[in-house]
Amino acid sequence: MIIRLVTMTFEERHIKTFLQLFNQYKNQIRTQPGCIRLELVQDRDNSNVISTLSKWNTEKDLNHYRKSELFGVVWPETKKLFAQKPKAQSFEILTTLD
Repeated sequence: MIIRLVTMTFEERHIKTFLQLFNQYKNQIRTQPGCIRLELVQDRDNSNVISTLSKWNTEKDLNHYRKSELFGVVWPETKKLFAQKPKAQSFEILTTLD
């Protein structure tokens, strides 16, 4: 399984717009083939830093989403709101205690 963390720093004035955009598309993202989990988290000390945390069955599933029409709509709209370049990281789950 793959964990994908995308950390985004927004212009303060654009946070509400981003949250509306995320809420508009979150169910469509979450139901992409191979997507197991989708969370939105906010830095406790810096409110304009927001990250998506998603869990995918395989890297192929993640890449399929990243090449999808949906991603092609959501990501360009999101990028317009950034104050800084985002940071994306992928992690492979080695073990879980669930």
